[in-house]
Amino acid sequence: MRAMVNDALWRAAPPALTDSLLDCLTEPASLSLRLQAGGRRFAVTVLSQGEDHVLADEAEALDLAEGEPVYARHVLLTLDDAPVVFARSAARPDCPAWLPVLRRGSRSLGLTLFGELPELVRDPLRYALLTGGHPLAATAARVQTAAGYPARRCRFLLGGSPLLLTELFLPTLEEFL
Repeated sequence: MRAMVNDALWRAAPPALTDSLLDCLTEPASLSLRLQAGGRRFAVTVLSQGEDHVLADEAEALDLAEGEPVYARHVLLTLDDAPVVFARSAARPDCPAWLPVLRRGSRSLGLTLFGELPELVRDPLRYALLTGGHPLAATAARVQTAAGYPARRCRFLLGGSPLLLTELFLPTLEEFL
């Protein structure tokens, strides 16, 4: 299986941001737990779930060719009913390790990834500032418009099978930090 590449978009260093946003973006543990710790009402809203196509910048990390089918889950993380993070989780559509994990309704994926699966292997976080030309930024813009979305991505391996989690931080998040 190929490792996630150091391409021009996703980097080891985060983009320049305010201190509070940078601290949240680089959170090494569960983003869901961090958001919950602020004392606000936290919720996960599933926007869509099911068959999709692998994006160009996801293909190598998932060991697929661009455009091949993936199983994807798109959610909004909200605080006090305000959307603060748009997230996409993608895995191979025939993956017995990840499909039960992704079919979780409105339960946070972060809680599972950072505590319920001790055999999980996690690659380092990667960072980007996604703009309207990226498909995930275009989707996030339907929720909240911004010139760019600070984003982080991580690949997880369970039984050798990859899951790619990408989180885009919406402008409203800064109001809660």
